[in-house]
Amino acid sequence: VQLQASGGGLVQAGGSLRLSCAASGRTLSSYSMAWFRQAPGKEREFVARISGSGGSTYYADSVKGRFTISRDNAENTVYLQMNSLKPEDTAVYYCAAAYGSVWYTKSYEYDKWGQGTLVTVSS
Repeated sequence: VQLQASGGGLVQAGGSLRLSCAASGRTLSSYSMAWFRQAPGKEREFVARISGSGGSTYYADSVKGRFTISRDNAENTVYLQMNSLKPEDTAVYYCAAAYGSVWYTKSYEYDKWGQGTLVTVSS
């Protein structure tokens, strides 16, 4: 499966953005999906994950209650709705896929990656 992330941009603190991750090549429902982010000078960190059916989700504590991960398997797309954005959310956001029903939170556990989309939150 090939992944293409989009939707990043510049937003003021308190604002919202929705990221999209479009997949091609294979049926997305066979994959568990996740979003990660990497701020300048920092390691890539887990943000959220979603099961193949979309019925189960899990979030990092830093985004819980503000971000929502969802998926539309008919459209082969995964989303990350980001509300109440903070300057510390500034990072390049990556979508990732792992085949099967897995519950990974480590970046090395995902073998398919999108190219990343930059989110900048100004104070």
